[in-house]
Amino acid sequence: MCRWFAYISATEPCLLEDVLVTPAHALSKQVHEHYLPKLLSHDPSVHAEPTTEAEITTRNRLFNVDGFGMAWYTPVLSTFSPPIPATTKPTLHPALYKNIQPPLHDSNFRSLCANTSSPVLLAHIRAATATAITPTNNHPFTFGIHTIMHNGYISSFSQIKRAMCNAMSQEAFEHIQGGTDTEHFAALLMANLCPPSDKHTPNPYSGEESEAAFPAAWEQYHSVEEMHAALVKTIATIIAIQSAELGVKAEPNDLNICVTDGRSLVACRYRNHATEQPPSLYYSTSAGVTLNRQFPDHPDGAKGPHGRGHGKSANGKKAAESAEDHGRHVIVASEPTTYKEKEWTLIEKNRVVLVSPDGNVKVEDIGV
Repeated sequence: MCRWFAYISATEPCLLEDVLVTPAHALSKQVHEHYLPKLLSHDPSVHAEPTTEAEITTRNRLFNVDGFGMAWYTPVLSTFSPPIPATTKPTLHPALYKNIQPPLHDSNFRSLCANTSSPVLLAHIRAATATAITPTNNHPFTFGIHTIMHNGYISSFSQIKRAMCNAMSQEAFEHIQGGTDTEHFAALLMANLCPPSDKHTPNPYSGEESEAAFPAAWEQYHSVEEMHAALVKTIATIIAIQSAELGVKAEPNDLNICVTDGRSLVACRYRNHATEQPPSLYYSTSAGVTLNRQFPDHPDGAKGPHGRGHGKSANGKKAAESAEDHGRHVIVASEPTTYKEKEWTLIEKNRVVLVSPDGNVKVEDIGV
């Protein structure tokens, strides 16, 4: 499996280094190590569906060494691009960086993280499942203002890929560049979220007129309810295709999906099996304070390199401020990245986290 980390806030940007590099259990260090609190439980009062250790090992493989990618949202493109007639141009667009090196061995990654902040960040380390190890196949995948990443797999993908492609719009199909199940899932999701349209906008990622245009709908916001509905429709379509193509031989899927448009975010932890668990997934509405170097505390606690644990003073501009002064935010991640276990909530199987533009969070049954 893979590992991923997502951060979103309308008012409080995160420094990429603070969330992806500094913590002892940052995403960039989950290449070889895992931290899975609350996941292994045989207590029915804690989890209705006990998880075996063998199952956790299967769903959360140790090595994620097949590539890294991140998308951070920035207003730069909108600032420098001319306005598009009759279109409300989004303020934020995703910038992408991908590499097949382990992230901590990549000096470009370290430099970007040390000098970049963003209110919305999606990052992913990959454990390949039978597809080529190349930057093209690294998550996240972008479609206009939308960014999508995944931990898990679509079972028997090679046998149902043709049918999946037939189920998506031509414009979504043409946008696929790699061979992963995730990118095909993302294209199908976009086809469900944004119905085909004859209206197109110039490619916002290129000043060259020769570059292919994007569907106008890919540059438009949707409600969190619409994003949730598109996610459910995509999962249901894949399961229906598997049933039609494979019959009783169809196997379950692991679908820990995250999708954002830079304003709202939807993430799910899903496996269509009666008893087996999906890979781990947690969320937090407070860990961003611990991760932010401008506030007291440190993601590693008192043993952190700056001794900022357990209320000790920080050196940043907001050192005297309390957690309440930090902007509302939500983090969804495969594994916790701070020492405070209480900051993190394990997302139960087949549940979805819905983050609206105002920062409100709902967790509910996914509804597939």
